[in-house]
Amino acid sequence: MIGLILFDTALGVVGLAWSERGIVAVRLPAATPEATRASFLARHPDACEAAPPPAILDVIDRIAALTRGERVDLSGAPLDRDGLPDFQARVTDVTLAISVGDTLTYGEVARRIGEPGAAQAVGRALGANPWPIVVPCHRVLAASGKTGGFSAPGGVDTKLKLLSIERARTSAAPTLFDGDPAFGLAARPRGN
Repeated sequence: MIGLILFDTALGVVGLAWSERGIVAVRLPAATPEATRASFLARHPDACEAAPPPAILDVIDRIAALTRGERVDLSGAPLDRDGLPDFQARVTDVTLAISVGDTLTYGEVARRIGEPGAAQAVGRALGANPWPIVVPCHRVLAASGKTGGFSAPGGVDTKLKLLSIERARTSAAPTLFDGDPAFGLAARPRGN
């Protein structure tokens, strides 16, 4: 049996499906809750709306907190990896380890899985990520801080919104807050 629940977040209505092995899929908000539900049923026609078990409720609470800007770790969420190819499993493991507010490039993920020339394959694997936000594929960027793609509803705009909520740096370029003591950074010397 695959359970399904839709729940409110600061981004909108998110959907989550689970089995006894863990989370089967997560869907970020579509245009309407009905569209989110329909996207699940298209891939999992046997899914039934149900009350989630405690471990899934905990993940739901943490997803909602993350979308409100709280620094929440989802790396221990139970995932149903049944049928997940080895390459995608390795990409998933590296991506799960990216902390809130941090980012990696597709090339860095490729190097961390031991396949330094596989940046495009990493991008394809993340494009097929069934657990967006839980497996934070939005934290993986193209070279030079470019956003790269994002296959969830809203595309790159949703990716940028998530990165903004998490206050993630998307490039090495200085920000307005670099050197501001109010943000815990060393002040830059001022001219006379």
